[in-house]
Amino acid sequence: MRYEAITWERLAETLAGRLDASASASAEGDAWLKVGIDGPPAAPGDELAGLLAEALRTRGRSVLVVGTAGFLRPASLRYEYGKRDPDAYYDGWTDTGALWREVFGPLDPGGTGRVLPDLWDPVRDRATRSPYATLPPGGVLLLHGPFLLGHWFPFDLTVHLRLSAAALARRTEEAWTLPAFARYETEVEPGAAADVVVRADDPRHPAWTGFGD
Repeated sequence: MRYEAITWERLAETLAGRLDASASASAEGDAWLKVGIDGPPAAPGDELAGLLAEALRTRGRSVLVVGTAGFLRPASLRYEYGKRDPDAYYDGWTDTGALWREVFGPLDPGGTGRVLPDLWDPVRDRATRSPYATLPPGGVLLLHGPFLLGHWFPFDLTVHLRLSAAALARRTEEAWTLPAFARYETEVEPGAAADVVVRADDPRHPAWTGFGD
């Protein structure tokens, strides 16, 4: 896999240009675009989502940014097998059913566009009770978080922020989660599954693969 150096700002502008052109050329110009920014907490997925949202808004696109951290299950479910179980972290912490129901479902063809931006506050361990946000037709959903690939989420574009095993170990505060990311690499192969891969070993000097088309 060949990488080309790029800045985060230029990456966001390039992705925004592709998405804007795709939406404009679509036969269903009023449909919503859905983008997944996949990567571990050690990668700057939320920062990239913010830059991409800004770049899209300057092009006249409505954008809603959602993080999977707002869709964690209650502590009683997350910690059923202990607070440091990597398998539970991998496939049991995020409420994927709620993401399908509250985020993707309203953006199906003929949907309402009323998306719940978050559901659960993991710090206070209670529902956030956030109001629904309406994403108008032609808008873009940006969902960021770990382990996004492999769930059949209906993304129109996926970006995987890749860290080498050494960089991931060096920059991950919760070392007990590392086996979960190793399992993800083995079972999902996100580098092959994503439309765009960004090498983020050094966050100051990202590099990307291009769109591969």
